[in-house]
Parts: sequence; C-alpha cells; structure tokens
Amino acid sequence: MAVKTFAAIDVGSYELSMKIFEVSRNKGMKEIDHIRHEIDMGTESYTTGKLSYERVEELCRILCEFKDIMKAYQTDDYVAYGTSAVRESENTAILLNQIEIRTGIHIEVLSNSEQRFLDYKSIAFQGEGFDKIIENGTAIVDIGGGSIQISLFDKDTLVSTQNMKLGVLRLQERLNHLDASVGRYDTLIDELVDSQMMVYKKLYLKDREIKNIIVVDDYISAMLRKKSINQEMKGYAGKELFDRFEKEYHTKGLLELAKRWDMPEENMPRTYISLVMLKRIMETMGAELIWAPGVTLCDGIAYEYAEKNKIITSSHDFEQDIIACAQNISKRYRGSKKRSETLEQIALTIFDSTRKIHGLGKRERLLLQLSTILHDCGKYISMATLGECSYSIIMATEIIGLSHREREIVANVVKYNHLEFEYYEEMGRYSTLDQDSYLIIAKLTAILRLSNGLDRSHKQKFKNVKTSLKDDKLIITVDTNEDITLEKGLFGARAAFFQEVYNVRPVIRQKRMIGG
Repeated sequence: MAVKTFAAIDVGSYELSMKIFEVSRNKGMKEIDHIRHEIDMGTESYTTGKLSYERVEELCRILCEFKDIMKAYQTDDYVAYGTSAVRESENTAILLNQIEIRTGIHIEVLSNSEQRFLDYKSIAFQGEGFDKIIENGTAIVDIGGGSIQISLFDKDTLVSTQNMKLGVLRLQERLNHLDASVGRYDTLIDELVDSQMMVYKKLYLKDREIKNIIVVDDYISAMLRKKSINQEMKGYAGKELFDRFEKEYHTKGLLELAKRWDMPEENMPRTYISLVMLKRIMETMGAELIWAPGVTLCDGIAYEYAEKNKIITSSHDFEQDIIACAQNISKRYRGSKKRSETLEQIALTIFDSTRKIHGLGKRERLLLQLSTILHDCGKYISMATLGECSYSIIMATEIIGLSHREREIVANVVKYNHLEFEYYEEMGRYSTLDQDSYLIIAKLTAILRLSNGLDRSHKQKFKNVKTSLKDDKLIITVDTNEDITLEKGLFGARAAFFQEVYNVRPVIRQKRMIGG
C-alpha cells in the first residue's frame, strides 16, 4: 500500500489543533506537522450557550488556513471533530452548517464517551509503556476544558469510567466569577474537587488500590514531557514535582515561572489549575506515580482512521473494555451474571445463524451482547417498571467507546425486551433516532425477546442451544431432560414478533440427553 497523507483536526474548547500524518502498512504512522491556534470557545459556550460572531469569524479564518496547509501537504483524507464547546452550544447544527459552507470543512461532533475513547486509544497505542503501567491499579485522568473523565483499570481491563464537570476552563470561569485572589485558588479548587471526589471514591474506588495515574491534557503533559523524573523516564513524575510548581507559582512572577518551566506565559494559570486538581485526585486515590504519554485527541483520530482502514492493528482488545464496562454497570445494579451469560450465549447463537436474513455486522453483534448483559439492570429500581427503569439507567450511564446513538439503541433493545414494541411512527414522536437505527433496534429486540423466551423460568434449563435456518423456519434445538412446558407455552408471543421482523417462524425442538 502506498503512503497516505492524513490530517486530524480537533476543534477543542480552548485550542484548534491539526496534525498531519503519513500512514502506511509498512511504516505505520508518522507525525510530520502539528499546527495549533489558541481560541477560547469554551468560556463562551459554557456561560452563554453560544459562540459570538467574532469567535465564529476567528474559527472559520483558522480553519481556512488549515485547509490551505492540507492542500500544501496534498493530504489524501482528513477527519475533523468538535468536542465539548461545540457539543454544548445551543445552536450546534446552525454553527456546523455555517462552518462547512464558509470553509468546506465538515466537522462531526463527538459525544463525551467517543472523545474519551479516542484519547484512550491513543494511549493504548503507546505499546509497552501502556501495557506495563496498567499491570498495577491505574486510572486515566483525561482533563478537558469542560470536564474531566476518570477511567479505572482492573489488571489490564478498563472497568469503569465517570465524567465530572471539572474542566480547566469551567474551573477558571468559576474562580473568576468568585473574584478570588490567586492565593485562595488552592483552597477553592480543593473544595470544588473534593465535593465530587468524595462521592466518586465511595461509589467507584471502595477497596480498589490505585498506584498510577495516566494523565491526558494540554498543560500538565507538556510540562512533564520536559520535567520528568529523569531522562530515561520521560513523562513520569511523582507528587514532589507538583509541590515544587505550586510553591513557585505563589512566589514568582508568571514570566519568570514560564522561563523556569519552559512553557508559554499565558498557559501558566491553566497549568496551575490542572496541577492543583490532579494533585487532589492523586491524594484521594493514594496514587504515587503520574505518567503523561503526551498524546492528543488528534493522535486518537489518526489511530481510529488507520485502524478503520486496516493500516495498523492494536494488540489491546478495545471491544473487551466496552463489555467489561457493561458488566460493571450490571454488577452495580445487582444484575444476574448467570442469567446474562445464558441470554448472551443464546442470543449470539441466534444472531450468528441468521446473518443472511438480518444483514447486521460485528458492531451490531456487540450491541446485542451489551443488551444481554444489561437486560435486567432496571430491577434495582423497580420490578414493575423494569423496561423504563433499565432504559433510564443505560441512557444516564456512560459506556466508554459507544456513541450516544449506540447507547440509545442498547437502551431501547433492553426496554422493548420487557415492553410492547412501538412502531417507528409512534417512537418518532419523542426520539431523534433515524430509520436505520430503528430497524437495528427492531432486529436486535426480536433476537433478545426470543432468547429471553427460551429461558423464561430463569433456571438455565438448556445445556446446549443450536439454531439453523431451513426455508421459512428457524429451528432451535435445545439439549435438556427438564420440563420445558413453561418455555414452550410462553414462546408463542415472542416468536410472533421475531416472525414479523424477519418473516421466519421460530420452532423449538427438544433433544433428550442420553443418560438423563
């Protein structure tokens, strides 16, 4: 494969950033340029809900310059993503349309979980450094302009992720609003962070031991890449480095501080806010070591592009991280692990044997798997309104790696596993899902309902389930010597919906086990 030139554009809260890469199967990815322009969109977006005329003008002007740079490099392709400042604007659709008309650059808006997953991917692609550090209890602290994301690892699997509205710009805006002196920043940041971290510790840390923190941000990372523990351990630091910076921030002027730490003077206040916040998180967790791999969202965008186009592969199983997150959510809401495993086995067997009639792919198979894991999470709140409660829990809980649309598909599949299915015309009154998403929901719901019907007693009666398509029938052969009168009796209604969706009639056949 020939070398491709690719541009990754991050329309961030306080910076527009573009990285140019050369990508090929033989040489992997090589960064050849990094262009940055500071533009404070976050403060306006978070406080007024919109970007001013002047800010939009500046944004379009810089994007036009980016386009000229892409032409000079003769880029083959580009991807541009907007994050929280664009995401939290009240007029996102109008803003993006204006930008595309004026610059020719199409920007897609990342949900928070998609954004953090790209950051996480860019860390995982660091290889041995990442694999080694997550062997012990590790947290990724991803600091943005509007919020931070804390993701926890258990051994080498990502098990939980939580978002908090503690972004650098958001904190800076609050401190400015309070009109506090710099001398009081430490105390105020501590109070703002503590109020959320104490709750986080009770809910997610419990007895978990966190030794290391991987930080992803624009300020601390830049500092740690220059001021590490030693030259051999680039990007690593302990708490003492934070203490030193904090002390110097209060005793030296910003210009002198910037020179000592080899950073732009205008970045000093935000670096300080980030450091105080991270130090407090470090103390709450009891962590001893910080690692800043120095990756950015642009790296994650490039890795995603190279992965989708089969240019590079990762040894880390990201799909397993998504599944582990769902399992952790199910555990939190007292879901039945044994029942989920039974449903998962039956549902995926049906999915795999009916590929030619549903036409769905690997990603939809994952969404079905997540639906089986989360099928009963709502019972924690109410067994009477299990469907609605499950939907609410899934929609309110972030699953890193899933887009908002995918999360809504899973939530609806779980909901309609328990409730009467609504048709598109009716669902469209309150949902923004398109027709393609609706059809995925219908197809996956039909499979989950059928699987649920095969284990209606919740007693896991079947030792083995095999399925095969024959003409207009789906033959489901079950190995069991137990009485399955209940399963057969209640199978009809669930089979009817499957037949409506696929025009194939499911039939149960019982196979007696020898020696039973």
